[in-house]
Amino acid sequence: MFATPAMAQTAAAAGAPMGGFENFLAAMGPMAPILPVMVLFYFLMIRPQQKRAKEHQALITGIKRGDTVVLSNGMIGKVARVEETEVGVEIATGVTVKVVKSMISDVRTRGEPAAANDTKS
Repeated sequence: MFATPAMAQTAAAAGAPMGGFENFLAAMGPMAPILPVMVLFYFLMIRPQQKRAKEHQALITGIKRGDTVVLSNGMIGKVARVEETEVGVEIATGVTVKVVKSMISDVRTRGEPAAANDTKS
């Protein structure tokens, strides 16, 4: 397909069998290096991102009233109510804001202990 007439004449004159890996590479030409790069790109970039998206979706669907959540802007609050696409988060005593569920970056449930700020033993 991409072979020049000179290459075709030398292969026919040498009695080379048609087919084989060499002929496949010759037919691929400049496309051959692109395929491994695309496979590498998939495994290093696309697949981990899809895995993270699935984990985040599972985290968001598991939100319940009373959970402590961390919003994408860094604010921490307690879930007051859960709706289909929004969550009511209490960020201070008596102050409740509506937050879109996808903007919740982390969920700290009631059972998890808070980390200590000091390094004393």
